[in-house]
Amino acid sequence: MVLKDRQLAYQIYLYLGALFITSLVVSNLIFQKFFYWNPFGDITVFGASLFEVSVGILPYPITFLITDLISEIYGRKKANQIVTAGIFASFFSMGIILLAEVAPAITSSPINDEIFTKVFALSPIAVLASMIAYLFAQYVDIAIYHFWKRITKGKHLWVRNNFSTFLSQFIDTFTVVGLLCVFQVLPWSLFYGLVISGFLFKVFIAIIDTPFLYFFVYLLRKRFNLAVGEEIDLEA
Repeated sequence: MVLKDRQLAYQIYLYLGALFITSLVVSNLIFQKFFYWNPFGDITVFGASLFEVSVGILPYPITFLITDLISEIYGRKKANQIVTAGIFASFFSMGIILLAEVAPAITSSPINDEIFTKVFALSPIAVLASMIAYLFAQYVDIAIYHFWKRITKGKHLWVRNNFSTFLSQFIDTFTVVGLLCVFQVLPWSLFYGLVISGFLFKVFIAIIDTPFLYFFVYLLRKRFNLAVGEEIDLEA
């Protein structure tokens, strides 16, 4: 690969990393708002509305799409590095918010302490549970993705994209809801309903993003003249 192409490949990797980190951080800032998505009527599962979910779930499928794309084009190591950077950015942003919450608002401040706390106040347990679950799920996603990539010899992109995401999303949902119940942030009576609801929503979005993965993989393979299963080594 010529120097010009390598520089472009590195720039694309940086932009993908920026999108990943932004999506991850934003999901932790907006998670307190819930919405009801009603495509199939009013359905409840174990006492929880089937599609009553936090808006914080919306950016999550984007992060799994990006890690799958990075895994396909740049390899497992680069995908893991982006996940690690995203976790660091999340904790760093949480620290800044906690510091901002401690600083007292002046009388003329457009946003007073009460409103700021109501909007941005973060449950340390909720954030910790989310981060532990997400970290575990992302590394599992990347590992399974490359397992299927080896098994299929770089073919059948839809297999590794969906099967890695389905399992990792279930792990993420099960772990975060379980930890929130263990620490009594949520009642155990909602456990099964929230797990099923969150998982099905993520699966639905994951299926939708498969054509986008094919499209972006096609563009990058064509631009960098990559064979099926071939990866760009940014460190070579």
